[in-house]
Amino acid sequence: MRQILMLLFVALGGMSLAIEAAILGPLGKQIGRLSASLSIFIIGVIVFSLVMLIRKRSRIMALTRQPLWLLTGGVIGFIYTIVLTITTPLVGVGTTMVGILCGQITASLAIDHFGILGSVRRQIDGYRIGALVLILIALVLIY
Repeated sequence: MRQILMLLFVALGGMSLAIEAAILGPLGKQIGRLSASLSIFIIGVIVFSLVMLIRKRSRIMALTRQPLWLLTGGVIGFIYTIVLTITTPLVGVGTTMVGILCGQITASLAIDHFGILGSVRRQIDGYRIGALVLILIALVLIY
């Protein structure tokens, strides 16, 4: 049961990314791409800050003791948000999301296969390659 709930939770996260892309495109046209992307981060900081205040178990100061490479997620989030803001109005939400998914699967297969960034090594097999090929076909078809 827990695994099913986690899969539903992950699917909800994926749905929220599509909604974010749909919002960022028009917002970027109205206030500029960088301003739209920044607004997402500002609102995110406000929401996270409120949640952390309510929970009262913040360990935010532990960030200062972490290796710098663990903090690069903010830069990656910036890149991702800019990509959404620029591409969604040009190619649509569907194509943007399938393209994002294609990149995610490609990178995740490499990370798993080589055990990059502390991940457990999981060999690429025919099923995983097949899934990637199907996603590439979906990208071509949806575009």
